[in-house]
Amino acid sequence: MSFTVLIPARLASTRLPNKPLADIAGIPMVVRVAQRVAQGLAQPARIVVAADDASIVQACERFGVQAVLTRVDHASGSDRLAEACDILGLNDEDIVVNVQGDEPLIDPALVQAVADLLRSQPGASMGTAAHAIDSVQDFKNPNVVKVVLNAAGMALYFSRAPIAWWRDGFAEGLHALAQPAPLRHIGIYSYRAGFLRRFPTLAQAPIEVTEALEQLRALWHGYQIAVHTSNTAPGAGVDTPEDLERVRKTFAA
Repeated sequence: MSFTVLIPARLASTRLPNKPLADIAGIPMVVRVAQRVAQGLAQPARIVVAADDASIVQACERFGVQAVLTRVDHASGSDRLAEACDILGLNDEDIVVNVQGDEPLIDPALVQAVADLLRSQPGASMGTAAHAIDSVQDFKNPNVVKVVLNAAGMALYFSRAPIAWWRDGFAEGLHALAQPAPLRHIGIYSYRAGFLRRFPTLAQAPIEVTEALEQLRALWHGYQIAVHTSNTAPGAGVDTPEDLERVRKTFAA
């Protein structure tokens, strides 16, 4: 069974205007993302950019990447993906992987892994990934989202707070991490297309608003999220001009 990779691309960006079209060694960044995923998957997949501006669609088509034009007024990336599912005519049981358009260094094996999760976990509506945290600094950092799993590898909770809290180990101060190590959430998701269509209609959850973590809406409403534990941290995304220069140097090497 193949799957569809959807790459949402939004032209407006506070820190890096026109980010999807940023040049990386002669190729727009969003195209770099699509090409990297296509070259490294273990099985064929349909790769589509879900754009909010015709200039992104045109840039993708120049390089042979399929793109669809979605509304500009979506409140979130998941809303944009839901519209893309309808444009593409996906069936409710089709698997969709959301890859961010600002991750030209993403590991294609991670994309494959979160797609495979939904095949092996029929009770899950979503899949995502995590890896072990190796520093107290990251564990304490609210910008590093943590996830706690149950015995079946399903997410119990995501938080910006340091969880799971090592009561005895931290009694005299936060100097080392418990073993097994706490897990850092990696922001890649797989969905069943039917759930992706349903998700924007679900009421926001109080915990989602408090933590500013959209995936908590799914848990709040009783849906299961399967989690792949990766042995390695993902490549860094592009959020700032400095990030862009770093990635440009990588591709120029």
